[in-house]
Amino acid sequence: MIENIHKDIQPNLRKYNQELVDMKPQEMLNWAYEKFDNQFAITTSFGIQSSVLLNMVSKLCLQKKIKIFWIDTGYLPPETYHYAEKLIDNLSIEVEVLQSELSPARMEAKYGKLWETNKESDLDKYHQLRKIKPLENGLEKYNIFCWASGVRSSQTENRNKMQFLDVIRQRLSLRPLLNWTNKDIFYYMEENNLPAHPLFLKGYSSVGDWHSSSPDGIEIKGRETRFGGIKQECGIHTNN
Repeated sequence: MIENIHKDIQPNLRKYNQELVDMKPQEMLNWAYEKFDNQFAITTSFGIQSSVLLNMVSKLCLQKKIKIFWIDTGYLPPETYHYAEKLIDNLSIEVEVLQSELSPARMEAKYGKLWETNKESDLDKYHQLRKIKPLENGLEKYNIFCWASGVRSSQTENRNKMQFLDVIRQRLSLRPLLNWTNKDIFYYMEENNLPAHPLFLKGYSSVGDWHSSSPDGIEIKGRETRFGGIKQECGIHTNN
């Protein structure tokens, strides 16, 4: 079924997006589960705002079993690993970790520290090895047809052009929080008593790997602080 997604789903994308436009995020998640059942999954990075989508999913998981995938590059800050453990425990969720077939040490022995060259092509290779391929392997393993993430339109130029539902690498990608603002995130976390990522308290508004993340500055903030300013996207949410 995955191979035929462009033929079978592309004509229905407009209809699906029209259905989703007036739904709340929780309703979108339920819509996707009802439509795709065990071929629907969630991805998380346990980043600054990850608790919001995970909290919504945890409420659905009381009645439905939804797969949650964590793409762990092996280079996340210690704070992220501790935060992940805390959220998993607090929300009583089950998470499957997706990792590269290459250990960090082996990758560096073969290709060097790809994030240090200041070359976009090397960052692309890094992301392909440590993020995109592990994700695709996990989605393929469980024959996932639709996966949801917490991306928002205000985060990057690419995300500002997204719909609630798009085709990414032959699968459907759902974005329940696409139109949420920073205020929406803040108030949801406050109302649901969700803990902040430790690095948020140190000035980070976006965090990924330790070597490619930095706190907000006077002139740069958000995704502009990632990947040394060379890129804003890691490739997971793009078709390129």
